[in-house]
Amino acid sequence: MASVDLGHHQNHEMVWATRDLHAAGWSRRSLVRAVADGTLTRVRQGRFVAADTHDDVVAAARVGGRLDCISLLALRGVFVHHHADRHVQQDRLASRRPPAPGGVVYHWRPSSATRNRLTVDVVEALAQAIRCQPPRSAVATLDSAWHLGLVDEADIGEVFSRVPQRFQVLRRLVDPRAEAGTESLARLLLRQLGCRIELQVRIDGVGRVDLLVDGWLIVECDSEQFHGTWDAHKNDRRRDMAALERGYTTLRLLAEDILYHPDRVRTALERILAHGQRGRNS
Repeated sequence: MASVDLGHHQNHEMVWATRDLHAAGWSRRSLVRAVADGTLTRVRQGRFVAADTHDDVVAAARVGGRLDCISLLALRGVFVHHHADRHVQQDRLASRRPPAPGGVVYHWRPSSATRNRLTVDVVEALAQAIRCQPPRSAVATLDSAWHLGLVDEADIGEVFSRVPQRFQVLRRLVDPRAEAGTESLARLLLRQLGCRIELQVRIDGVGRVDLLVDGWLIVECDSEQFHGTWDAHKNDRRRDMAALERGYTTLRLLAEDILYHPDRVRTALERILAHGQRGRNS
């Protein structure tokens, strides 16, 4: 290793052995000083990371692995439905690895990451995340990664080449137009109900809507992050009135209900769609 630039952002996902740092010109005394002054953190015997490395990456380093699966994806800003445990990739042939501590899930498999990397790549993480999540959540994660530009269509193909046949049915459900994980989850619920769904539709006088269902029902997926102010509420109500003037009905689903009460949301959707269909046929 010719040099170790601790200021480079990519180096905040690297681990260095003592011999690597010595080869880069760090003396034993400078290593001790760097740990003392907070430049480096010793994660285990003879292994160091930059002191401001993300906690999840540090946790992976402490057990000799790499941040993986939904934990890595969450760090990259990708939507994941449930993110409690830390997911860590471990090489199958690795020796002297401690048992997984509480709150850590090991994934024993090879990785294309270089020896010093503390994170797997996004394609690897997505392939693992398909296995670790329920199908709808997995699709929402794939939608999010693609929408964010972290992967493209070829990468999605590569992801599905790495998972067993039973998961291939999910490939045709992935859609990068979804701007939030809750939109993906709502879309998949509606699809299960047999609806015709259009994403990110622009309606004259209303603007762009999250989902247009069966040509008449606008479904918006609202979160506190984007709809929590009075100005946002006023804008939403004016849009809803403009939509109603044009023959559309707007349903605003709360993100927390989509995420944590999907059965309740499904029941409500079934009733709303049934009432709407009867009204249009009468």
